[in-house]
Amino acid sequence: MSDRTLRSVSALTGLAVPDRYGKAEGEPGVIISELIGLGVATVACRKGQAPALSAKVKKAYAVDLPASSCVAKGPKVKFIGYGPGQWLAVSESLANEALARDLKAKLKGLASVSDQSGGRTVLRIGGSRARDVLTKGLPIDLDPRAFPLGSAATSAISYIGVQLWQADDTRSYDIAIFRSLTESFWRWLTASAAEFGYEVAPA
Repeated sequence: MSDRTLRSVSALTGLAVPDRYGKAEGEPGVIISELIGLGVATVACRKGQAPALSAKVKKAYAVDLPASSCVAKGPKVKFIGYGPGQWLAVSESLANEALARDLKAKLKGLASVSDQSGGRTVLRIGGSRARDVLTKGLPIDLDPRAFPLGSAATSAISYIGVQLWQADDTRSYDIAIFRSLTESFWRWLTASAAEFGYEVAPA
């Protein structure tokens, strides 16, 4: 009987090798890092339960559920609106499957919860040219006047479905991609970032 423990493996293993790539002169314009060990889950409100769900989330996670495509950050969990009555929940402290278990227990009867921790890759794209790279494939205006801090969007980049939100006030963006499409997205991203010089940061 084996005593080995199963562990999750990044979809970017062998691809996202920490180093500097593309244009070599000057500071890298783009910094790419994979956010690993996150708890990720989808939350869908059940019929007629919207008021009760909002109240429960406020009590359990100290955050107001966003009613539109934006990010609401609580002490442990952030909720990203991506459709009527639908959210992507992300947590660093409730890692991997722990987030979905916690949500299911606390939101029982009010929402349908699906663990996505092993099904999504989350990348953070920062640096002075992050927006320039993303606008090569994203049909959304990321200018701060149109996409201010706290904004989120569900869209497609190079025909790959993504969920994107602004991570912080340094103009970094977090992007969630289905695991099966991660390699294709990575190839698009790195090819698009090469002209600015990009750095792959350790996960």
